[in-house]
This record gives sequence, C-alpha cells and structure tokens, in this order.
Amino acid sequence: QVQLVESGGGLVQPGGSLRLSCAASGFIFSNYAMSWYRQAPGKERELVATISSAGSSRNYGDSVKGRFTISRDNAKNTVYLQMNSLKPEDTAVYYCNKRGGFWGQGTQVTVSS
Repeated sequence: QVQLVESGGGLVQPGGSLRLSCAASGFIFSNYAMSWYRQAPGKERELVATISSAGSSRNYGDSVKGRFTISRDNAKNTVYLQMNSLKPEDTAVYYCNKRGGFWGQGTQVTVSS
C-alpha cells in the first residue's frame, strides 16, 4: 500500500533553514507528481509546492515563492522541501501528498525565537 513518511521538522529561529524529506513506497514513485501541503493551527490545509514526476516542473504557493524549493530523487523514492528564510508564519504541520488522497503523518515545523 501507499506509504508516505515525512521527516526533518523541528524548531528553528526566524531566518533559519530546514529541509524536509518524504520517503515514499508502495507505488511507482517516478510516475507521479508529488506535493507538500501545510496546516497551521486554526487554518485550512494549504498547498505549499508541487513537483512533476520527472522534476522538470515546479509550482509554489505565493507565500513561499523565492524561499522554498521542492525537489525529488526518483532513485531514492524521496521528495524534499528546502525551506530558507523561515518566518513565524511558516509554523505548521507539513504533509507530503500523492494525488488520490494519500497523505503522510506530517512533520511539525515551528519557527520561533
């Protein structure tokens, strides 16, 4: 079955960086676009970034453009989210997503001094 396992979250100061990873299994990873979403307390889940199956196309939410970079390694069945210049408003649980309603368990990112 499809499994998505996120890692790399934590506590970071404003202006800092984190890299999230999502290890995928149970499907042919290189055939599917992958996405990162986030959900802050009291807010709806929002799309952060999407990458095409081969990695040639990437799209970002307006709030993270220029600061976050999505990438993937199809040999390792892993998608990444490099987050730079982090702000307190980036605090959220970050989820990996595969189309069809498949989600990981999420990883908490907290940006605070």
